[in-house]
Amino acid sequence: MTLVEKPTVGFVGLGVMGKSMAGHILAAGYPLFVYTRTKSKAEPLLQKGAKWADSSKELAEKASVIFTIVGFPQDVEEVYLGENGLITNGRKHSYLVDMTTSSPTLARKLYEEGKKKGISVLDAPVSGGDIGAREARLAIMVGGDKEAFDYVCPLFEIMGKNITYLGGAGAGQHTKMANQVAIASGMIGVCEALVYAKKAGLDVQKVVDTISTGAAASFSLSSYAPRILREDYSPGFFIKHFIKDMTIALNEAEKMGIPLPGLSLAKQMYEKLAAQGEENSGTQALYKYWEV
Repeated sequence: MTLVEKPTVGFVGLGVMGKSMAGHILAAGYPLFVYTRTKSKAEPLLQKGAKWADSSKELAEKASVIFTIVGFPQDVEEVYLGENGLITNGRKHSYLVDMTTSSPTLARKLYEEGKKKGISVLDAPVSGGDIGAREARLAIMVGGDKEAFDYVCPLFEIMGKNITYLGGAGAGQHTKMANQVAIASGMIGVCEALVYAKKAGLDVQKVVDTISTGAAASFSLSSYAPRILREDYSPGFFIKHFIKDMTIALNEAEKMGIPLPGLSLAKQMYEKLAAQGEENSGTQALYKYWEV
């Protein structure tokens, strides 16, 4: 599907992932307005032709499709429902798409508030990290009305490769929570494997090359083990944001009455690292837990 006329697009949040995602939309020829709390982050896009908005309110007035990817659920709520919020100031028949990993409960609230004003709201968190964003091959998990998904899908296809409509409001966020649950324990496994191999006196790179072709293969092993071996702990995804995600998932799991012991352990381990000053490191810095 393609859009007959390219709508004016807005983008809020130009961090590790947002800057690449917005860049792909601009490169595809869409008129683009951007807003982020630190204007210097927008400069590379502004130099390429994006327009600056002084607030999310101004963005809501100028764009008919707006994407957001910010830090925490409280940031999402402010961006959408605050005095300068996108829903507060949004136009009827516009489309708002939150790509932040946030609360399914909040996603449903935003959907309902948007509906009151004739605004379509989708929750569309992503997976793939900074590399996936840069290479436009993100997995995008979408909840909301199917009609709204169909309209926005051509824009999703500019940013990702695996775009899936999962159901009503909140379904995208619930799917991302399942993704984070799988990653949390998986990252422990990756780090433990590297620690074990090193302590056994093996060539750790050869071990990674070997086990990544078998049953142990995973995105985390292939993408993050090489970074660990280079002692590269720069964030593809911040530890502080991962702790936020795990907290949301545990809260939602509690509402559903299910225990998640693996996730609980991972959260405790990451919280220990954050307390040691690693909150702005990438999630692969879990390796430092063992101090090897």
